[in-house]
Amino acid sequence: MSGSGGFSSLERECIRRHHSHEPAENQCSSVLIKRIKAPVPLVWSLVRRFDQPQKYKPFISRCVVQGNLEIGSLREVDVKSGLPATTSTERLELLDDDKHILSIRIVGGDHRLRNYSSIISLHSEIIDGRPGTLVVESFVVDTPEGNTKDETCFVVETLIKCNLKSLADVSERLAIQDWTEPMV
Repeated sequence: MSGSGGFSSLERECIRRHHSHEPAENQCSSVLIKRIKAPVPLVWSLVRRFDQPQKYKPFISRCVVQGNLEIGSLREVDVKSGLPATTSTERLELLDDDKHILSIRIVGGDHRLRNYSSIISLHSEIIDGRPGTLVVESFVVDTPEGNTKDETCFVVETLIKCNLKSLADVSERLAIQDWTEPMV
């Protein structure tokens, strides 16, 4: 889901609080929502791992972090073949363990995502009577020459949707294991 229409009041409040991008004339921006049937702490344990995005991002084959895991840290990501890129250099902009917010900025690589910045936030929600997670991810990026804003947003949204689906699959699989393990 993108744009501002069709969001619930909880979603609108999360977007207002944590996802304020002000795209320039040559940029596109969007917000995507995913509900995950797993508690926030479990989902956050995957999302917060700036050093291991490949745990749930299917297009990443390898990640190497330079220095300690802190604001300003850089990671070199190798992208799996089949995409129009092989590497990406990304900087950790925000990591808030209390509010469950992670923000990154792409600062280099052999791709067309210039001035890309994203924010992902997690919010507690009851889903089917169990603790669940509302995931909100937003981005802003330059529109490459020769492409329209719509084309650029479509490509980035498609990648994020794949990542969020994978995050849901991994988290929900782990949650089921937690719920079905015998109590000791």
